[in-house]
Amino acid sequence: MTSPGPLPAEVTERLRDGAFLLIDKPRGPSSHQVTAWVRDLLGVERAGHAGTLDPNVSGLLWVGVGRALKLIPLILEFPKRYVGVMVLHGPVPAAEIGRVAAEFQSAIFQTPPVRSAVKRERRIRRIHRLSVPEIALPRVLLDVTADSGTYVRTLAVDLGEALGTEAHLEELRRVGTGPFREGQSITVTELEDALERARTGEVEPARAVLHPLEEVWREFPKILLKEAAAAAVAHGASLARGGILHLPAP
Repeated sequence: MTSPGPLPAEVTERLRDGAFLLIDKPRGPSSHQVTAWVRDLLGVERAGHAGTLDPNVSGLLWVGVGRALKLIPLILEFPKRYVGVMVLHGPVPAAEIGRVAAEFQSAIFQTPPVRSAVKRERRIRRIHRLSVPEIALPRVLLDVTADSGTYVRTLAVDLGEALGTEAHLEELRRVGTGPFREGQSITVTELEDALERARTGEVEPARAVLHPLEEVWREFPKILLKEAAAAAVAHGASLARGGILHLPAP
């Protein structure tokens, strides 16, 4: 995918200031491929994503351009929410599934799967929420909110084992990253359409999907500085206590 022509100034200014997009990644392409499509459509040199989705996983993919690339380490720390279909390989009482699933709402140990790109070391991940909205045995719908880096497929296998059988995840979709939800996301085709409309003078659809950096900053506690201290810190100086006007409560 390549950009067919220059974008209007209202859009390029937003890109120059730094922006991020919430892309609805389809099953099939890799996260890197989807990010490359976004980069080419926007006509920028670089784009990056936070939180890789496997090719056969769909859902919310955070893509940043310009100054937003510096926010990727922060976005990676946000919890992620998924919905998925687990298939049980043996008979399990339906009443037991929700009870056992609730026991996983804690800090758990996980080892990355063999095909993982990261080093296979045992690590701790917190499952903030694990619910079972629907059961139609042998399939079970899971709703999971967990630390970034949690392997939901491994979680499904472990849940099956705790239920006394084997299990696998048949389908998986990311529906949330921190404060961002799938309802805010757009497909690559919708992005392409919005940019084409911008070239004909209708810029608002394109600006609406290019989220400003402030939408990330507002999720974090704010420290108010004196004007002189803010200027000094902006030029690399260390922050002294005397330069702080307001410090949020822990």
